[in-house]
Amino acid sequence: MLNNLIFVLNCGSSSIKFAILNPKSKKKYLSGIVEYLFLSKTYIKWKYLGTKNKKCIGFYISHKDALNFIFNNVLLECQDVFKHIIGIGHRVVHGGHKIKYSTLINNSIIQLIEDAAIFAPLHNPANLIGIKEIVKKYPIFSKKNVAVFDTSFYQNMPKTSFLYAIPYFFYKRHNIRRYGAHGISHRYVASEAALILNKSFNSINLITCHLGNGASVSAICNGVCVDTSMGLTPLEGLVMGTRSGDIDPSIIFFMHKKLGISIKDINNILTKESGLLGLSGVSSDFRYFEKNYFLKNHAKLSVDIFCHRLAKYIASYMSLMTNSLDAIVFTGGIGENVPLVRQITLLKLSLIGFQIDIHRNSLIKNGKLGLISKDKSHPVLVIPTNEELAIAEETIKIIS
Repeated sequence: MLNNLIFVLNCGSSSIKFAILNPKSKKKYLSGIVEYLFLSKTYIKWKYLGTKNKKCIGFYISHKDALNFIFNNVLLECQDVFKHIIGIGHRVVHGGHKIKYSTLINNSIIQLIEDAAIFAPLHNPANLIGIKEIVKKYPIFSKKNVAVFDTSFYQNMPKTSFLYAIPYFFYKRHNIRRYGAHGISHRYVASEAALILNKSFNSINLITCHLGNGASVSAICNGVCVDTSMGLTPLEGLVMGTRSGDIDPSIIFFMHKKLGISIKDINNILTKESGLLGLSGVSSDFRYFEKNYFLKNHAKLSVDIFCHRLAKYIASYMSLMTNSLDAIVFTGGIGENVPLVRQITLLKLSLIGFQIDIHRNSLIKNGKLGLISKDKSHPVLVIPTNEELAIAEETIKIIS
């Protein structure tokens, strides 16, 4: 029976994910994604009651245009299910220092999300477009929209992890600190790992790796995140699709003073022209690198640097485990679907007890869950993330 359904909307920087599901039964009635926003061709893929669809919806499509297609075509097709919606959940990357947990959306919350956009300039503005367009299109749900924040999972990190070694007043007066991102995904796969390993969430010790166009690693001790690779913004940490990750801050001064590049252009370079795209000069799409790893030197070098940085973070987070490490978890589009990345990374970690089973690893992709380590190794799991379910669960909790 159809009841208590939640519509989930995740407006990202270059894509939009959406779903209708029952958070209690976990049944998903609709799921879809709009990909390649602002590029030459924008595609939408969706699955409704088991039937798959794919369509090119235009050229250089914006968030608003894509949302209008979802509202006026996909959701119109799904009216039999959509009429049972009781709330709408939105993923928001950054809550700033004032919003700590999931909350009903009102004008003051929208303003706080806008204020926090300085910390997530690629994401919060897109998140806000989704919120505002939904409220405009479906005013009946104006008091049933919930914001679920990636930064919520990191609220209990110790100061040793979230403070930067800069004058303390920058934290006290301006709230400059590590906030993290991908928290919805990290928490979801951690809870799934606890079930798989037959442990309570409050006793689980994990290193979770969310690898996609954006990528991050989190250290979780007794169910609490004690450190994460993304920082004040989602620019810090691992090598990503177009983001540089960790660099020497002096590079910025060199680029500005010696090369005459403006601060605005440097920001654009580090967020939109670096990472795998910058290293290869060709692409930020990992499917390209997987296909060409053994064929093109720039593809191999880019992947090797990506895995090198990832292995360093995992190894360093081992030092934060209080008792023992229950597992490493891979998730996200790359973490779930690219055995090559998992293999290269884990081979670098053999000295500290991680042994990959090459055959097991090769079989786990396309949404499969499984163990990819040898039996005598520390466990290494691949767990498909389900941010939509996590957002729906939070949404129904808030509106109930």
